[in-house]
This record gives sequence, C-alpha cells and structure tokens, in this order.
Amino acid sequence: MASAAEQLAANLNFSAFAKAEDLKKRIWFTLGALLVYRLGTYIPLPGLNPEAFAQAFQQQAGGVLGLFNMFAGGAVERMAIFALGIMPYISASIIMQLMTSVVPTLEQLKKEGEQGRKVINQYTRYGTVILATMQAYGIAVGLESGNGIVVDPGWFFRISCVLTLVGGTMFLMWLGEQITARGIGNGISLIIFSGIVAALPGAIAGTLELGRTGALSTGLIIMVIVIAIAVIAFIVFMERAQRRLLIQYPKRQVGNRMFQGDSSHLPLKLNTAGVIPPIFASSLLLLPATLAGFSNTTNLPGWATTVLATLGHGQPLYMVFYAAMIAFFAFFYTAVVFNPKDTADNLKSHGGFIPGIRPGERTAEYIDYVLTRITVVGALYLVFVCLLPEFLIAQTGIPFYLGGTSLLIVVSVTLDTVAQIQGHLIAQQYEGLIKKSKLRGGKRGR
Repeated sequence: MASAAEQLAANLNFSAFAKAEDLKKRIWFTLGALLVYRLGTYIPLPGLNPEAFAQAFQQQAGGVLGLFNMFAGGAVERMAIFALGIMPYISASIIMQLMTSVVPTLEQLKKEGEQGRKVINQYTRYGTVILATMQAYGIAVGLESGNGIVVDPGWFFRISCVLTLVGGTMFLMWLGEQITARGIGNGISLIIFSGIVAALPGAIAGTLELGRTGALSTGLIIMVIVIAIAVIAFIVFMERAQRRLLIQYPKRQVGNRMFQGDSSHLPLKLNTAGVIPPIFASSLLLLPATLAGFSNTTNLPGWATTVLATLGHGQPLYMVFYAAMIAFFAFFYTAVVFNPKDTADNLKSHGGFIPGIRPGERTAEYIDYVLTRITVVGALYLVFVCLLPEFLIAQTGIPFYLGGTSLLIVVSVTLDTVAQIQGHLIAQQYEGLIKKSKLRGGKRGR
C-alpha cells in the first residue's frame, strides 16, 4: 500500500512546480554548475601536442583510460584540466568507508553523528589530495614518455601538470559539495552523470550514421532500442526493489492510558552496493591491458600475450572473471556499508524488535541472513546488466554501451534526483496547507 507521501507525490502537477521558487533556483544553480564543469572538460593542459596525444589515446581507448574517460566526460580524451575528474574523491571516500570498519578510532568517529561525519569528510579531502597528486604525477611522467606528446619535457611541465590536475579535482569536489548544498541532487553523482550523458548524443548519431551507410541493419538498430528501453525499465524496478522487515514497538502507558505499540519497516535494498562492484571489476580487469599497452607488447613473453588475448572484451574468460568479480564486490561492499549488528543494537536501544526474533544478537543474525539472500539476487542483477552490453558488442558489433556501469549510474542518479525534487514539492505543499490552516484559524478568531 502506498504511503501518504507517495500518494501526495502522485498528485503533484506542473502548477505546484511553477510555484516552487526555491526549487527552481536550486535547479538553475545545478544546471549552471554542471555547465561550468562541461566547459572545463574542453580546456586542455598547457604544453601538449594535441595531435600526438590523440593518436596515443586511441591506442589505449579500450583499457582503463577509456573507462576513466567515460567518468570524466571526455576530459581524458582531450587531456583537459578536469582529466582526473572526481574519481580520486570517490576512491578516497571508499577507502575511508573501509577504514571506518577496521580502525577503531574512525569507527568511533562514525558513531558520533554530525560532528564525527565532518571529521571523516575532512580526512577524505586530505586523502583526495594525496591520491590526486600521485595520479597526476603518474600522468605527467606517462605523457613525457610518449613520442612527441609533451612539447618541452622536464620538471616544470611535471609540476605544472600536477598542480593543474590536482586543482581541477579539488575544484570539482568543491563544486559537487556546492550542488549538494545549494542545488538539487547529489553533486558528485550529478557530475559523473553529466559526463556520461554528454557522450550519448554523439553515440546515437554515430549508430544512426552506421545504419544510414548500411553497416548496421535497420532491424538491428530497432532491436537494440527495444532492448535498451527494456533494460532501463528493469534497472528502475530493481533499484527501487527492497525487502521490508516489520519492526514492532511495545505498548506504552501515559498516565492511566495505554497506547498501542507502533510499527514500522526496516527497508533492505536489493542492490545495497550500488554501482561500486562494476566499477571495481572493470578497473581491475582492464588494468593488465592498459599496462601492456604502455609497454612494448612485442617484447612480452608468449604466456602474457595469451592472457591478454583471452582477457579481451567479448572473450569467454573475460566474461567469467567479470561476473565473478562483480558478485564478489557486491557482497564485499554490502558488508562494508551495512552492519547488521549496529542496526540490531539501534533497534534494541529504541525498544524495537522483529516479531518472533529475540532482540540483540538473534536480530543481527536474522538481518544478516535476509541481507545475504537478497544480495545474491542483487549480484545476479548486476552481472546481467553489465554482461548484456558485452554480449551485444561481441555478437553485433554495436559501437557503444547500452547498459553496464554507465547505464546503472545514469538511472540511479536520475531516480535519486527525481525523488529529491518530489521531496521539495511535497514539503512546499505541506507548508502551503499549514499556512492556509493558520489563516483560517486567524479569521475564525476574529
């Protein structure tokens, strides 16, 4: 049965949106910030030979660089000031999440509420600077090793490259925080979202051009469009799916009156890990090919050449490893971000319990039991969505992804942003109802 908030959201209309002045300001601020980000992806690093770099990038586009280029909105392909993108911040955030589960001091900070969260965020920023500096220096050295990519190699180029790339990442981190605070939606996610979506028109145009020239049949293009729509609908359904555990609260007595105990639900998402498992799996699988590409492949031993060939896109061994690593990271990251024992302790401290399950350790075991089984379904869902484009590319030669990590990110961010917009509209309608009731009360008082 739909909740009151869901029923109210269903009744929202364009007139309510037209009256939401604060929401419109937030949307315009978000669009302006994303426009600044897109402009930055076209400002190249100084001291580079664009033609030489473009040629070198094409040779590595199928490796990790291609994956990072997708997340950076094409900035890596142009080696722009935002080439590092927001990935160092995401990596630092994931590392901090892992450390809060291992380091007792950080675990205690996590339990201190808002103040502890601010300290952890500050540590995340420091980690972002360190990771971005290391990656930027590696990029500078890698660019210098290329044939004619850097016009004037040396320490001046390295220092300027590091400062520019690290500054670009820190600016994007600040921009994402500003979008979250003053705009609509999660700023970091929207930055990645805009980078992925920006490449979509060109990919669609390229596919239609292949259809016009006869390289792809019209029937195949129509079939791909139908599959894409079906996959998007499937992702929306699975991302909204959750298992709700009934939580009961005991009866309470106020004075001489006995009040019935309340009940609520503990929602457990089917895909608790989100898009992290495909990102990790893709990065690790593409790393060997990328490292081999930077080295001289003609000098590699025979076994290494065979391994690289079998780990290519569309190869059976690549599919098997990709599926296994997605499933592993789905369970691993779920265990990191969700602690059944802490949840059971919180329920016990507030007097809540699951009917038929004893509070405390038994409740933690039951929550872990349920979470493990729904994570199996979530992992299979991620494997299916991520392997589907691999099969399509291998069998039909379609030149761009129709599912996988990019589509998961786009759909997830869209759902989250729409939910926040609905939340703002619902809050405005409640405020309007409260104001009307106060005005009516004042008129009756007169």
